[in-house]
Amino acid sequence: MKRLHMKIPYFSLPGLICILALFISSAQAQEARSGTFKTVQGTVTVGQGDAKRTVASGLGVAEADRIQTDATSAAVLVLRDGTTIAIGPNTTVDLSRFQFDATTQQGNLAIRVLQGTIRMVTGLLGRVQPDNVKVTTPASTVSVRGTDFIVEVL
Repeated sequence: MKRLHMKIPYFSLPGLICILALFISSAQAQEARSGTFKTVQGTVTVGQGDAKRTVASGLGVAEADRIQTDATSAAVLVLRDGTTIAIGPNTTVDLSRFQFDATTQQGNLAIRVLQGTIRMVTGLLGRVQPDNVKVTTPASTVSVRGTDFIVEVL
């Protein structure tokens, strides 16, 4: 009778720990990402404080990030709840707060438009919890009741 020998792949404990850490950090990075830039034209920067980076389509934005466009730039940002924000030229927007639980569809969204123009089409948060969606300008705070609106700060 012939014996069959099977080779079982050998994984070291440190190797398994590294692979597990990679999956965990990937999941945490996805959770930290509030949204994704779908379209970017010109130079658009994102960051907090002095830590700013130039973005391109497909890159992410996180809670507390400031988004800035120059005179020839624009961007479209889609948040995890499906909210779409079109950001016009010469615009500065702070994603002050974004918390969203996809399972319960609960959360909060607060955007501060410091300068320029945005068009916002609300996603699940605006439909399920409209009281938890706020847009602030230097002169006012707007509670969102509709699903599609434009904000301009001169």
